[in-house]
Amino acid sequence: MKKYSIIISLAVLLGLGGGAKAQNGFNIPFSQYGIGSSDLPFSHPNAYRMGGVVFSRSSRNTINPFNPASYAAVETESFVFDIGVNIQSCVLRDDAQKQTDADGNMAYITIAFPITKWLKMSAGILPFSSVNYESTQTHFDPLTLSDVKTIYAGNGGVTQYYWGSAFNIGKRLSLGFNLNYLGGSITRAITYNFQGNDSTYCVNSRRQKDTYVSNLLIDLGLQYHQLLGEQYTMHLGATCRLPRNMQISDEALVYTFYGSTSSEYLFDTIFPLRGTPNNYLSQLEQPLAIGVGLSLERNNLWEVAVDGYYAPYSGQRYIENPDYNIFGSSALREHPNYRIAFGGEWKGDADAGSYWKRIGISAGAYYNSSRLALEVANQLYTLDEIGGGMGFSLPMRKGRSVLTLSVGYSSFGNTALLRRDCLTFGLTIGSCERWFVKRKYN
Repeated sequence: MKKYSIIISLAVLLGLGGGAKAQNGFNIPFSQYGIGSSDLPFSHPNAYRMGGVVFSRSSRNTINPFNPASYAAVETESFVFDIGVNIQSCVLRDDAQKQTDADGNMAYITIAFPITKWLKMSAGILPFSSVNYESTQTHFDPLTLSDVKTIYAGNGGVTQYYWGSAFNIGKRLSLGFNLNYLGGSITRAITYNFQGNDSTYCVNSRRQKDTYVSNLLIDLGLQYHQLLGEQYTMHLGATCRLPRNMQISDEALVYTFYGSTSSEYLFDTIFPLRGTPNNYLSQLEQPLAIGVGLSLERNNLWEVAVDGYYAPYSGQRYIENPDYNIFGSSALREHPNYRIAFGGEWKGDADAGSYWKRIGISAGAYYNSSRLALEVANQLYTLDEIGGGMGFSLPMRKGRSVLTLSVGYSSFGNTALLRRDCLTFGLTIGSCERWFVKRKYN
């Protein structure tokens, strides 16, 4: 029990440190909607190296948090510590211009360990969504006869902390669940700066809203393994995220001020009214999301897999309290979200005498339909995403631990509105150590 306590404490401390650094630092214009932009599972190096295939996969030395039934693959005498980082380079472009950014972040930190031969547990942390954007528009105001510079800005994000368990039902079937805690804060603001010198009738103002997320979600998972003769094994995976209507806390402030945004002098508070609070409750709706996967494996040498995913709309639907809608109506519209992914992996020959023959190679691609739907100028834009990746798995310590190098590419949106192309490099370490072996001799 002492060893368990030390392990879990270290994992929690590392996880908290990783979560604080998990948000992207480059401009993500689409993150202004909902509770931010979420790239899961494609921000996970072990996912995008096989094109986003996740539902039927399991491993003894890496952890798959996207299907909790996969934890059953952890060996009875092993403790698995799995960590990954990403380095991204992204290009934003439309018909007229483009912008390039680069950044690095922690992709995930997870652990898994056995409780009994039939019960395994896992816990971890991974960035759930990011908010980071800033844009400026300038227009002439005929009432004040001056230019008005409008600044749209936001930052923050949501982190996912999970604890899950998997149960072996015989030798072929495993069931699992994840209890996910989503926590984080998001700040959005619209600032109006009058460029004229007349401060009698033209006063700078700002609308600012802070959103605080603190909610629980539940994932269920299943994996079934069927032998096909002596050489092949078929793996079937299925997951669902249970629907839930949640309340989240918002705070809003609308005020006018003198000076610049960096050195504000508060002049007059418009909202809230004097003597009334500035905090209120809004809604966050999680739809039922279903994923299925099927893979075929031969003698633990190679595997091919395909995934499908469906949700009535992508991500969580944020509905601000109508009595306190300080930003006006949103361009975000509901639209069914479909995803298909396929990939393959040469796992390497673990018994080969040559190290090069033990190296694994994987690759895959995906198509994500209607990840985001926006209504702009009375026209509905459904923004799709395509991408893929590949990776190299380098065994360590006689194959029980593995270091994986990954590269992924994604293209989201279109140049008629805005397109985001990203190249991502990932490094993961899956450490699988025998910590629970009882010595026969002292």
